[in-house]
Amino acid sequence: MGSCSFQQSGRGKSAQQVFTRLQDQAISEYGYDSYNGTISTVPGFRDITDEWKKSKKDLDRFIDEKLEDGNKYDCFAICTHQPVQNKNKTKSQVEHIVTPGTKKWVLKYVVYDFDRQIGACSTKGDAVKVAREYTEKTLKRTSISMEKKLEKGSNEVARITYKASTTEKDGQWIFFGYASE
Repeated sequence: MGSCSFQQSGRGKSAQQVFTRLQDQAISEYGYDSYNGTISTVPGFRDITDEWKKSKKDLDRFIDEKLEDGNKYDCFAICTHQPVQNKNKTKSQVEHIVTPGTKKWVLKYVVYDFDRQIGACSTKGDAVKVAREYTEKTLKRTSISMEKKLEKGSNEVARITYKASTTEKDGQWIFFGYASE
């Protein structure tokens, strides 16, 4: 099996985040083939931003020279625009959800397909019917769990969201190297 060079860039909060996204995109487009000639075939990367800056070379020339000495499965990263991190003291926001009235908990038999809920019934017998019908229709294994559920309303009490800074911005990285083909 051979190898071919690749060069891709992306924006994100960190080199690892961008690398993972680029690998996921390559897998989505070319599949899990370990010889597809994309960034998805390399096991990791080495950040050589400092080496590039010290060389004072043009980026394209530096990449070409690095590729001349590269080996199969090598992957290098260079940060061309540094990210600006969120410097806020508090980086999240809490939204409290208040539902008036008395809460009443009831026992439910919940039917799952792996980790996805299919239905919830008041009796085990009804839950078994739902599970059997689903399994026979889809050929997928189901399970039934006893759980306490609120009779009315949602059991959600708060939502926490990320609070971005006005000065925060993503960085940009270039990844290059040799992929297995």
